[in-house]
Amino acid sequence: MGLPSKARIVEVGPRDGLQNESGPVIETSIKVELINRLAQAGINHIEAASFVSPKWVPQMGDAAQVMAGITRKAGVAYAALTPNMRGAEGAIVARADEVAIFSAASESFTRKNINCSIAESIERFIPVVEAAKKNNVRIRGYVSTVLGCPYEGEIDPAQVAAVARELLDMGCYEISLGDTIGVGTPVKARKMLARVANEVPVNQLAAHFHDTYGQALANLYAVMQDGVSVIDTSVAGLGGCPYAKGASGNVATEDVVYMLNGLGIETGIDLDKLVPIGNWITQQIGRTNGSKVGLAMACGE
Repeated sequence: MGLPSKARIVEVGPRDGLQNESGPVIETSIKVELINRLAQAGINHIEAASFVSPKWVPQMGDAAQVMAGITRKAGVAYAALTPNMRGAEGAIVARADEVAIFSAASESFTRKNINCSIAESIERFIPVVEAAKKNNVRIRGYVSTVLGCPYEGEIDPAQVAAVARELLDMGCYEISLGDTIGVGTPVKARKMLARVANEVPVNQLAAHFHDTYGQALANLYAVMQDGVSVIDTSVAGLGGCPYAKGASGNVATEDVVYMLNGLGIETGIDLDKLVPIGNWITQQIGRTNGSKVGLAMACGE
């Protein structure tokens, strides 16, 4: 099939990147500024918040204030993760352009993560999807643990395909396939994608690969050769998974953009504007920058 000429980056740093930060809750103004800066760098799809209980995810307790505080840029989609009906209602009131719902390809992971089975998790999202459709809000679906599970190990690609198909049939316009613990390798990633593509068109699939074992860029390059052109990334490689031991952050947006630039694939993102954002946000929250490109370009300044 060959590599795409264009790719869409879905920036998940403000949500997936910041939600598991331990220590003090990050100020709303910092989250708002992060989102605004990312949009100014040319990112046109930003997962801005998660409408969850602050009891479970304290860092996302100010989702409504964040959505109210951002300066909305024309052509940018501002998305929110919504685990239940209450979250969906909050996101709709906050004028999210898109809501995201999530399940997993592993029964054990789903039970540990959201305390129910895969079938129950999908059932729970029916009213969320109905509410979003009624309000003309797009719905994006996530499938976690597509290339491995911390509890079950190997995951059958047929299971990933079945869950992805259910989310598509519910009304998700796009399904993001998550290597939550970052254990995938290029051959495994392509095999999984081939199976899922039997159920969901490749142009409705996205790759959400973590970099725990340093394989994310290689895995992304592999699935892009098979037609994937939507990639979830996190500025400075922020984030991880609280239920997956040792799972380091998402693949860094800077590193992916650098690779795509080298491949001649258009993203519309200005790397020179993006790199300082990663350096800034990591300083704000007292983290090390997880982007190799960010560190290299900062050294070259």
